[in-house]
Amino acid sequence: MRIAIPSEDERGIESTISQHFGKTAYYTFVDVEGRKIKNVSIVRVPFEGHRPGDLPNFVKEHGGDIVVAFGMGSRAVDFFRELGIEVVLGASGRVAAVVDVLLKENLTVDKNWKEHGDFGEHSH
Repeated sequence: MRIAIPSEDERGIESTISQHFGKTAYYTFVDVEGRKIKNVSIVRVPFEGHRPGDLPNFVKEHGGDIVVAFGMGSRAVDFFRELGIEVVLGASGRVAAVVDVLLKENLTVDKNWKEHGDFGEHSH
């Protein structure tokens, strides 16, 4: 399984999850086998602005099976799901800690994440 996480910087699992997946410059990709991290890679997002579908396609091109983020609009969620990528929203904190609890199937998310930002209105 490959987990894709929008990250605040290029520190990988030591980074913090970006508050908005569409405005991050980096994604941390975590390869997992049998509940253990096998590899971590950091990929810079190759575009600054994005059109609907760009980031889901970017994650798909890098082999992402699941995207774990704090927030995103429903249209983006639909794009990810159409590509067969599972979406987990409301996650925050250090990437390493979130992956750890996700692998233990004990991830607690902020169910009120929509109240903390604008996750659906964009100017393109």
